[in-house]
Amino acid sequence: MEFKNKVVLVTGGSSGLGFAIAKAFALQGATLIITGRRQPQLDEAVSRLGGNSSAVCTDISNTTDLAELFSHMQAVHGHIDVLIANAGIGVIEPLGAITEAGFDKVFTTNVKGTIFTVQGALPLMSKVSSIVIIGSTASINPGPGLSVYGATKAALRALVRSWILDIKGSGVRINLLSPGPVNTQSLRDVLGENAQEVIDGLSEKSTLGRIGEAREIGQAALFLASDASSYVNGTELFADGGASQI
Repeated sequence: MEFKNKVVLVTGGSSGLGFAIAKAFALQGATLIITGRRQPQLDEAVSRLGGNSSAVCTDISNTTDLAELFSHMQAVHGHIDVLIANAGIGVIEPLGAITEAGFDKVFTTNVKGTIFTVQGALPLMSKVSSIVIIGSTASINPGPGLSVYGATKAALRALVRSWILDIKGSGVRINLLSPGPVNTQSLRDVLGENAQEVIDGLSEKSTLGRIGEAREIGQAALFLASDASSYVNGTELFADGGASQI
């Protein structure tokens, strides 16, 4: 699972899971490009990633931004070996309190943004390229207040199942990596003052007795993107300690 001389694009790579995934590729020698919406955070992430890494400020919900991103990729790198479509957002809005603004924000980023990220990357990919889309176990078990977010992640599963037929014979593989709860600062921020109590409850649901660590999701992404999974296509890999299987 080495990626020396491979061009790897990670969207939403400046923090959280995206940064952990980007770090995993950087450690394997990738020519790494990360995106995000905030330049200062991107600059900090690149300095921490080191190696052959760079950043392009991009909002994936904006098709003009995406067009500029792929023009940059074409001009600077000429191709893309691996796309990690990680960028996404979530809001907690229970039924009865779902807002049109919240719905539009989550679907525009998570679904529309992912669609046009993948579609924009494809012309720069070859027969041995790989796409890994970051989903979530919320697609099958969203929990209270996460119905809209879970629906976007379920939509990604449907997209992948159709897309592998659309590009049949191209050699490009598309897989979905769906993490369960992962110990990141963003998760703790969302959970607020009850974070540890909720994390303890989530840990009990896992057959491993804990929630995931960000580096573990990075390792799973490496596998799906690498030649080690060369006959794996259109699958959804759950990385959740077994919670979704019971």
